[in-house]
Amino acid sequence: MVAEATARRSRITPEREAELYAAVLDLLREVGYDALTMDAVATRTRASKATLYRQWGGKAELVVKALRHQKPHFDEVDTGSLRGDLHAMVLRDDDCHMEQNSALMRGLMVAVHANPDLLAAFKEWIVEPEMSGVDRVLQRAVDRGEMRADNPARAYIIHMLVGGFATRTLIDEQPPTQAYLTSYIDAVVLPALVA
Repeated sequence: MVAEATARRSRITPEREAELYAAVLDLLREVGYDALTMDAVATRTRASKATLYRQWGGKAELVVKALRHQKPHFDEVDTGSLRGDLHAMVLRDDDCHMEQNSALMRGLMVAVHANPDLLAAFKEWIVEPEMSGVDRVLQRAVDRGEMRADNPARAYIIHMLVGGFATRTLIDEQPPTQAYLTSYIDAVVLPALVA
């Protein structure tokens, strides 16, 4: 399976792949998941549908990999403190990009629950890598003595982080921002983890 994926992926340069992913996200913002088609992606990117299917297998995988490509990874940051790591992750996206991603994710959440292929791809390419990356950040904090290894809040860190991001618009009718998320981390996430 890995060799097959590597063979499929090797036909497109990293630059072309990034261009395709950007076009997919633009289309997703314009029309939503349900109305997005491989024909539209092929037209927008001047690629053949056969190439798209050969490379990604289908719409669900293409969309989720496009999301994953533009998303900063938690474990790429190591500032030497848990607070610094969490703040650094928030500061990697500017407020405009966060607002765009918030709208995109709200639209996708409906589609994820209505489409088993999208849900499976979302779990494989977004949820599981995020959870693994956050766990490595937390393990470094345990290793440095910043938090206890058996802290029960550790199991809910993703829920806390996603909740702060996702509910900002719902509750406050404002987009998530760097200032909001860093204050949320200081007021909610860190006290739960370092208690």
